Amino acid sequence: MDILSYFALGLILFVILVLAYGMIAIHDIPYLIAKKRNHPHQDAIHTAGWVSLFTLHAIWPFLWIWATSYHPEGGYAGRPPAGASKPPEEAAGNREDRLSRLETRLAELEQTDKNRKS
Repeated sequence: MDILSYFALGLILFVILVLAYGMIAIHDIPYLIAKKRNHPHQDAIHTAGWVSLFTLHAIWPFLWIWATSYHPEGGYAGRPPAGASKPPEEAAGNREDRLSRLETRLAELEQTDKNRKS
């Protein structure tokens, strides 16, 4: 065999390896999105991505939708809850402030409950 035959064989093997790696890398995209968004089902998305390789990629678009539909601030709704302008850590302040606010809220609820019963 001459040198061009070896070069062609090497090129074919290189292309096959790049395509195989590309398929695996593409199937990890939903998992990487889920991991970045701290998705509660990121392990299931990762496993389903590997299963998708064996199902001729039939479920891969659904994994993409599943991974992108979750947002850290608002869950699956995609937006923060009403009235939540700051992250919970900043809004809560220190523990004593939070505890005093909870105690005040509890007292208000107990008073409301007593008024309803009367």
